[in-house]
Amino acid sequence: MKNIFHFLAICIVLISCKDKLAPVAKNALKPSVVTQPTPHDTDDPAIWIHPTEASKSLIIGTDKETGGGLYAYDLAGKIANSFINMGRPNNVDIAYGLKIGDQKIDIAVTTEREKNRIRIFSLPDLKPIDNGGIEVFVGEKDRDPMGVALYTRPSDSAVFVIVGRKFGPSESYLWQYELGASENNNVSAKLVRKFGKFSTKKEIEAIAVDNEMGFIYYSDEQSGMRKYYADPAKNDNTELAFFGQNDFKSDNEGIAIYKNSPTTGYILVSNQQKNTFVVYKREGSKNDSNLHQKIAEFPTSTIECDGADATSINLGEKFPKGMLVAMSNGMTFHYYDWRIIQNQIDIQQK
Repeated sequence: MKNIFHFLAICIVLISCKDKLAPVAKNALKPSVVTQPTPHDTDDPAIWIHPTEASKSLIIGTDKETGGGLYAYDLAGKIANSFINMGRPNNVDIAYGLKIGDQKIDIAVTTEREKNRIRIFSLPDLKPIDNGGIEVFVGEKDRDPMGVALYTRPSDSAVFVIVGRKFGPSESYLWQYELGASENNNVSAKLVRKFGKFSTKKEIEAIAVDNEMGFIYYSDEQSGMRKYYADPAKNDNTELAFFGQNDFKSDNEGIAIYKNSPTTGYILVSNQQKNTFVVYKREGSKNDSNLHQKIAEFPTSTIECDGADATSINLGEKFPKGMLVAMSNGMTFHYYDWRIIQNQIDIQQK
């Protein structure tokens, strides 16, 4: 009898959880590619563009549970490389041309929550170049690094890491570090800035940087997207925008920036519990570059999307206008041909 009650309790929990999740819509956009699954739980992707042959570009994604790691996928969704047995790697981002000695190296940076540190890897080989990791939020009671994004300053190519955390104060929630060379051709990090408001409603995980326009965007979950200057040399921590506050079912999550030109394009944000993406103009409105209003929303086949990235680079026959890559439950990432997304945006703009 005890086993029967236990079984019924599990069923009730499963039914209750199912009721809270939005089903994939019948008109949901279908991905061109679904990646091979990871062993644990995918969370966040970043797109690395090959320097000479874009069709050889890679998707770098996290498998975020204990024992997980970073996975490199080719454009067919096959796992090409990995670095595993990490302590809950959460989010990942990519930068190009970090100067180490007399070399310039492309890098991937991920947070490692259980170790309260970031990890830095050279690309495309996914080799660690951080002396085993760099601690972040040192001296704080609550650390748990989660979100991460990289900013490359155009004037001098300096590379900065912006890190978010599971718990934190209502002010100075994000910490920004400048990367530099250390001994043995490894990378070091120096804290240069603390900034960013937090509603304290849930957490801040998704962070994205617009390098050309010099902005940082992050998802204050269940509240909206916040916008700040990316360059710490500005000495300006003013919040430039707080948008999308009424555009989401529950969590506003993964952020992807699609660039039509150096100053135009789209900001796409995962409406996690609705299984859609909400679209904003990257350049803002006609009279206010910091006024980002919803212009479109489209359903995808991703389930409970945590993280996303986008590029407008021609990646070959399947993705001539680039792609949106988005995490999905089921331990996978989905690649969407940008042309079908642009069609959805155009239809809703008419």
